[in-house]
Amino acid sequence: MDDRFNTTAGWVLFAGIVALGASIVTGEMFRSERPEKMGYPIAGVAVEGAGGAAAEQPIEVFLAKADPAKGAQIFNKCAACHNAAHGGPNSLGPNLWDVLGEPVGQGKGFAFSDALAKKGGTWNWDNLSQWLTSPRTFAAGTKMTFAGLSNPQDRADVIAYLDQQSDHPLPLPAAPAPAAAAAGDKGAASADGNAAASAAKTP
Repeated sequence: MDDRFNTTAGWVLFAGIVALGASIVTGEMFRSERPEKMGYPIAGVAVEGAGGAAAEQPIEVFLAKADPAKGAQIFNKCAACHNAAHGGPNSLGPNLWDVLGEPVGQGKGFAFSDALAKKGGTWNWDNLSQWLTSPRTFAAGTKMTFAGLSNPQDRADVIAYLDQQSDHPLPLPAAPAPAAAAAGDKGAASADGNAAASAAKTP
């Protein structure tokens, strides 16, 4: 009786040791490290803060290849509060006809927030891009609740569309020359200048 019990207990203990060992080995083989960033990327969705050098480029880079037709489609997001028709009425937001060159936070018979009215200046390519990026960052305390457009090409397309909603659309700016090209041009100009000066001194 004791021998049979001891044998059974021995096999149970052995099986437990084997199972424990297998568990440890399996855990070591399939152990995964904690990812640096939690979650999974979703195709077509821009990551906040991403963009690198592209996000740092001036809006003129994107305006040079802007598509007003795409801007009209993106502007549909704004249509609940704005229209850009000639003589169109104000709604929750002001009418945006001929907005480029217009005083910031003034005119149109619209009650702008003090935060925007105190900004001063006129709407241009740069400050309109800043406004569309984040209205609340551009003018803290603004009544506008739109979160903004993080994609610079989307902003450029919308600005190009708004530019066309005018009796006198402005020509879209050309893309600024790359810094390296500008530096190369300066170097060449300097070399030419030195050569000319040297030639002038030679008898």
